[in-house]
Amino acid sequence: MVDDGDTTGEDAGRLVGAGRVLAILAELARHPDGVTLEEMARAAASPKPTVHRALASLARFGFATRNGRGHYVLGDEFLRLAFAHHEARPDHVRVGPVLHSLAERYGETAHYAILDGATVVYRSKADPPLGAVKLTSTVGGRNPAHCTAVGKMLLSHALPDDAVVAAWAGGRSLERRTGNTVTTARALAAELRATRERGYAIDDQENEPGIVCVAVPAFLTSPTVPSGAVSVSAPAYRTSLSRLVEQVPAIRAMVAEHETPR
Repeated sequence: MVDDGDTTGEDAGRLVGAGRVLAILAELARHPDGVTLEEMARAAASPKPTVHRALASLARFGFATRNGRGHYVLGDEFLRLAFAHHEARPDHVRVGPVLHSLAERYGETAHYAILDGATVVYRSKADPPLGAVKLTSTVGGRNPAHCTAVGKMLLSHALPDDAVVAAWAGGRSLERRTGNTVTTARALAAELRATRERGYAIDDQENEPGIVCVAVPAFLTSPTVPSGAVSVSAPAYRTSLSRLVEQVPAIRAMVAEHETPR
């Protein structure tokens, strides 16, 4: 019979069976540089033979191993499972909580979008609380990348220099959505260059008259390549672009809480 870690009767207040093994696994994760058996026993407040048996169980399934210095570390199988699960989680589900937090904090609409060729696709959206003016954007909807904050943010990563931007823009027509829309390869290259330098993108009524927006990259599935971008959009009469730009550090920090560790 497998001990499931039930703490009743004489076992109350102490971990047994699977519960003990999981506690040792959690403690092991706190020591990325490795830990000796003696150190683990002290940290877990358990006898060395007990800790050794738990580590042996973890090692049997590849969840723990000993490095060249004889210290115990998380095993490759545990890391493989953790990263496989992390990569498989839908990014729009993972980013949902931060969008709702942004919408509630600023009283404006928050989006998460991905780049698809020359357009962006909105994967998730959170509207402000009831009673505030809401935007007409929809999940699954598309907009040109060159005139949206999320699009310019993602293009700045996908098109790393002016030459690549020129090659990308030279073969397509950049639609003019408003009087502020960038429509030439040269102007787009300058805008993407500025976006890379400051680390965020802006939309100053370039996609829709009267709507301003800021966007930051979201590294949800990779620590180096953005899976998409998160934006906060607002009617300019209510929240100015300068006000949104002031909030970029706070927006970036909120998004970072949900990103892949670097």
